[in-house]
Amino acid sequence: MYQPTYDSRDIRYKKPYGAVPSGTVVEFNLRPPRSDGFSRGWLTARFESWDNREIRLPMPWVGTELGRDQFRATLDTKDYVGLVWYSLTLEGIDGRKRDLGHHQLTVYQPGETVAPWFGEGMTYQIFPDRFCRSRIPDPAGMVGRRSVHQNWEDLPEYRPDPRGEIRNRDFFGGDFKGVLEKLDYLKELGVETLYFNPIFEAAENHRYGTADYDHIDPMLGTNEDFARLCREAHKRGMRVMLDGVFNHTGYVSRYFNGDGFYPEVGASQSWDSPYRPWFNFIEWPKKYESWWGIYSLPAVNEGCPSYRDFIFGSEDSVVRRWLRAGADGWRLDVADELPDDFVHGIHEAARAEKSDAVVIGEVWEDGSTKIAYGVRRKHILGGHCDGLMNYPLRNAILSFFQGGGGEHFVEAMETIRENYPPFAFYSAMNSLGTHDTPRILTLLGAGGECRDQSRDWRAHFRLSPKQRRRGKDLLRAASLLLFCFPGSPTVYYGDEAGMEGFEDPFNRQTYPWGKEDRELVDWFKALGALRKNHPSLRRGSIRYVEGQGPVLAFLREGEGETILCACNAGEEQERLALPFPAGLTPLLGRAHVDQGEEGPTLLLPPQSGVAFLVTQLENPWAPGDATTD
Repeated sequence: MYQPTYDSRDIRYKKPYGAVPSGTVVEFNLRPPRSDGFSRGWLTARFESWDNREIRLPMPWVGTELGRDQFRATLDTKDYVGLVWYSLTLEGIDGRKRDLGHHQLTVYQPGETVAPWFGEGMTYQIFPDRFCRSRIPDPAGMVGRRSVHQNWEDLPEYRPDPRGEIRNRDFFGGDFKGVLEKLDYLKELGVETLYFNPIFEAAENHRYGTADYDHIDPMLGTNEDFARLCREAHKRGMRVMLDGVFNHTGYVSRYFNGDGFYPEVGASQSWDSPYRPWFNFIEWPKKYESWWGIYSLPAVNEGCPSYRDFIFGSEDSVVRRWLRAGADGWRLDVADELPDDFVHGIHEAARAEKSDAVVIGEVWEDGSTKIAYGVRRKHILGGHCDGLMNYPLRNAILSFFQGGGGEHFVEAMETIRENYPPFAFYSAMNSLGTHDTPRILTLLGAGGECRDQSRDWRAHFRLSPKQRRRGKDLLRAASLLLFCFPGSPTVYYGDEAGMEGFEDPFNRQTYPWGKEDRELVDWFKALGALRKNHPSLRRGSIRYVEGQGPVLAFLREGEGETILCACNAGEEQERLALPFPAGLTPLLGRAHVDQGEEGPTLLLPPQSGVAFLVTQLENPWAPGDATTD
């Protein structure tokens, strides 16, 4: 069997595994074949957060093992927090050198603990205007010139208005009372956390241009309606996570007041307004910085003391007040566009208000290496974000089920596991789709985003029966993988009901109450039960069994339990021979099992996934079909 000279993911070469808390002494071992004739090694480490200070440590020969030399060095991380970039080199007495590449070591704050409630259970993401309404609202007197669809099944408005703008002012009227009516359904689904897209008063249906942080949008209900919703969710064992949009406000807001709707004097109306320092004016009052150049979303000055005090600094800050009202955590919109000390302030305020509050950041890449505005971010080094939205996992799942190969999935996810502190890896928000991505069923069924087609075509596109069957098969397999993976499996509202749609706003259509795809709903209920009832899926370790071509399989192990998850992304049946003797009790999915003397072999149907409880083999059972749906 091939053995590398160095493998950062194997504790024979580097221990402890992965990211380490500050103060850890890390041991490095090089293990070249003795026949290579090397005499010593070198470890060069660059401490990025210490002004790139570099140290070079000798790695002397310490012995041999099974025909391989061993060269060793230890690196004391002391009180350092940040990334260490290290390289390893072997030298021979004849002057030969072998470079063993450059590697990352993440060093995080010691003692960081995160409440487990988020990462262990299933999260359900609700886009409030489109989930469920208790009545058709009257928008008169509300901020923004809103219209309301009388027909719940209308398409959202996607064409520009006469000025060439898509204003997002068409509402459907989803509200908190509607969510209350569906709490028992969500409980049956296995939901343990409700994550709401923005709920504060705002002119647009997405509510990302906050108009008033102090009040729930009146179309959703009142502040007391929110508190009641939290109480009822808590009675059912569910937590509530809010969307914190603190990088920008609305042009139509109490603070900027671009259209004069609010009686207070806003930043755009008077230089003396208390809100004027909150914004970055280039030429007051008409020219100002905005989020991605969108004029309706003026960017805030996160360094302004009064703004910081308003969001997180005071006892009655936005972060603390809404936790006090019943929320349990915050998801930070565009977290990488917020200064690190601002995110740290939010984290401190949340923990001060509720010791088990959780803060999740929106970051689309590997959060350990993220650079924004020329600065390496501290997202998951402790005291900032407790976890991140796991878009790298979504990308890896999509790639795998679109022919990318199990080996690429393993490499991508093992990179994340190695780079992330354990608290962040196990507190990730894992999803197949969100309000910012096309519907997962459409992507899998249609085979892509179809950007070459017109917007009108994408608006009215529906999967053919053949495409929908393919999409459903792949969705069942992909969602099984999601629910078996470490971190919180997160379902975007309606994905469990078979909703379709390309990009925004087609991915934000109304939930099809009474017209759900019952096969998928039942499947997701089974997934929710699987996650809730098995401690190894909630907090166990992960170990890969296979990752090659169309086959991916891994074990989740913990608390005396082992579960095997295996997926076949291909068009043909695949064989998976397990390299250990074991009994397999089917939990969910389909596979044919041949029980051999050396261990079982699974025959995985095309485009499928299966989960087994793994037990010690005592009484071999006859080959047969293992099916639990």
